[in-house]
Amino acid sequence: MKYKSLLLVVKDLQRSLNFYQKVLGLHKTADFGANVTLTGGISLQTEESWLDFIERKPSDLTYGGNASELYFETEDYDAFLTTLEDVDLVHPPIEHRWGQRAVRLYDPDRHVIEVAEPLTAVARRFRDAGLTEEGVAKRMDVPPELVRRLLK
Repeated sequence: MKYKSLLLVVKDLQRSLNFYQKVLGLHKTADFGANVTLTGGISLQTEESWLDFIERKPSDLTYGGNASELYFETEDYDAFLTTLEDVDLVHPPIEHRWGQRAVRLYDPDRHVIEVAEPLTAVARRFRDAGLTEEGVAKRMDVPPELVRRLLK
């Protein structure tokens, strides 16, 4: 068996497509009308067609459960934050205990999305602030070998 993609059920396909293209910079790779596939292996499926596939009614669906997330990384985290006007945030930008900066936001159907800086950027940021490789490893709570790989 091979994992292929993630499918998100959406109430308004065009609104969701605009969000994923504008906010996350994804692009359409296939358009089947009621289903659109985006870069990264994410598919958006209309609620109406999904309910038909699974033989259910609208009241059987729930949105915004906060029990999962889509995870993205961006090299220019600070620039990404400037694009978040009119986006509903799960929480404001944070820095995790290991130093990685992240923000979580909702898509139009309240699916949770996390956007963070890659660990390579975290290690470089700490190194550029004057920490040694060992200091970066301690700050990030990772083995020094990983820091060496991240800084290559």
